[in-house]
Amino acid sequence: MAKCFSFTATRDWCFRYSFSNAGLRSSTTDLGDGTVMHVWAPKAHIESKPTLVLIHGIGANAMWQWNDFVSPLMSRFNVYVPDLLFFGDSYTTRPERSEQFQAQCVMRVMEAHGVTVMNVVGISYGGFVGYSMAAQFKERVEKLVLCCAGVCLEDKDMDEGMFKVKSVDEAVSILLPQKPDKMRELMKISFHKPVKGVPTCFLNDFIHEMCTEYFQERKELIQALHKDRKLSDLPKINQPTLILWGEYDQIFPLELGHRLKSHLGDNAELVILKNAGHAINVEKTKELSKYFKSFLTDSLPPSKPRNYSNGCKTD
Repeated sequence: MAKCFSFTATRDWCFRYSFSNAGLRSSTTDLGDGTVMHVWAPKAHIESKPTLVLIHGIGANAMWQWNDFVSPLMSRFNVYVPDLLFFGDSYTTRPERSEQFQAQCVMRVMEAHGVTVMNVVGISYGGFVGYSMAAQFKERVEKLVLCCAGVCLEDKDMDEGMFKVKSVDEAVSILLPQKPDKMRELMKISFHKPVKGVPTCFLNDFIHEMCTEYFQERKELIQALHKDRKLSDLPKINQPTLILWGEYDQIFPLELGHRLKSHLGDNAELVILKNAGHAINVEKTKELSKYFKSFLTDSLPPSKPRNYSNGCKTD
C-alpha cells in the first residue's frame, strides 16, 4: 500500500511556513565549483541591524533546529540560517569534508548576499563550523556563541573513554540512525529527559525523510571531525565568545566545555545550563534566546560580570 501521509514532511512544511511568516525567504546560491548553498535570508536586510548567522548541527535540516529562535531574534538582527553541505538543499560534488570547508562555503554564500560582517551562533557540529569561521575570517566575525560544540575534542578522547561510544563507526550509527532502535538511542543521549513511547512508525518516517539522503557524505563529515584531531592544532580565536553547555550532555561531555574555556582564556565565558542535555536548543529554548540577545547586543567586554539568572556562569 502506498504511503499517503508523512508526519515529518508535514512538520517540515510547517517549519517552512513559520520561517516565511517570520520574515525569511528561501534562497539557493550556486557557488560555481560544484557547490550549491541554501540559506534562509531576510526578505529585507536592514542596514541598521547587526547580522546573525545561525548554524545547525548534525541531524535534520536547519529549520528543525532553529525554528523556535528565528522569530524572537528577527526584531534585533538580520537573521540568516544556512543549510550546511549535505543538509537541506545544500550539497557539493567536491571531495572536501572538513569543517574548514563548510565554514568557507557559509562565508561565500553570505558574501553572495552582500554580508561581510556578522555574529555567529553554532550548535554542536555547527559550532565547529562557526569556530572555523571565526578562525579563518577574523575581521568578519564579530562575536561567537558556541552551544555544546566539542571543538576541543582530541582523537584520543574516545580511546580514553570520554564518550558513550567506543568508536567513530558506533557514533555514526547513532548520530545518523537508520533503524528505530538507533533513533531511540539518539534521543536518549541527546536529551536530559527524553520523550518515551514514541511510536515506531513515527521514528521510521523521520528516518526515511531526514536520515537517509547523503548518508555516506554525512558519515564522512563525522569521520573528518575526529580524524587526527589534537588540541594543539586548534587555533585560538580573539573574538568575544560565549560557550553554552548542557549540564548532562552525553554527546559532548561538559569536560569539553571547560577545556574550551581554558583554551580561550579571558576571551570566553562558559555558562552551564542546569537540567539539560545536548539538545539545549529544545530543552532550554527561552534561556538560549535570552543569552543570545544579552551577549550579542552587549557592547561591554566579555569578561565584564553580568547577571545570568538561569544556568551557572563559570570563569
